[in-house]
Amino acid sequence: MTLTGRIDSVVLDAPDIDRLTTFYAELAGWRVAERDSDWNTVETGDGRRISFQLAPDHVAPQWPGQEHPQQFHLDLQVDGIEAAAARAEQLGATRLATGPSWITLADPAGHPFDLCQKDGLGEATQLFAVTIDAPEASSLARFYADLLGLEVTYDGPEGALVAGEGSSVMFQNVAEFTAPDWPDPARPQQFHLDIKVEDLDAGQARALELGARRLEGGGKTFRVFADPVGHPFCLTVNG
Repeated sequence: MTLTGRIDSVVLDAPDIDRLTTFYAELAGWRVAERDSDWNTVETGDGRRISFQLAPDHVAPQWPGQEHPQQFHLDLQVDGIEAAAARAEQLGATRLATGPSWITLADPAGHPFDLCQKDGLGEATQLFAVTIDAPEASSLARFYADLLGLEVTYDGPEGALVAGEGSSVMFQNVAEFTAPDWPDPARPQQFHLDIKVEDLDAGQARALELGARRLEGGGKTFRVFADPVGHPFCLTVNG
């Protein structure tokens, strides 16, 4: 039995999950795979899953400050960032910043995301990575690489990248990092990862060995943890 997991879904909290589901489906052309009263999911063109979890009292991040930090963002690759940004704004996004090859916007729930230039994509929109904030990106990258059975493919002054088997997760250094403290509403999570494992007991033992801590909550098919810097994640099994 393998003790590593795989990312089943990146989960964003939002007060209106139908609006956020429609936003990303229309912006990126992703397929709506699941709709429920408190949980929706879209699938990217390469089969990765982005889910939206109902959080009626959601407190939106206020990037770039750390009073209400973003905690993470999605990096989307497009060919033509200005046209893509204009389309995102028509769908309800707000432009936050512009760089030489990227534009940062906030989605309708306030989560920042980046549109990054990649030549030759045509009209496609690709999910490059979910990027997670950290006080020390290198060590958090090693934690997730070990938990997910991935490789650290880049480790530099601004951050780190782990990748493999169709997944890529980036970690960026953030000065004065403020961690979530789920379920405290004063320091809410903005997202979490659902990580599928073969066995919850074995997965839990591995996660704790690597430096995670168990949090309240869970059920027959999932358990809730915090990574070494406080980001919640769930280990899940098939029901």
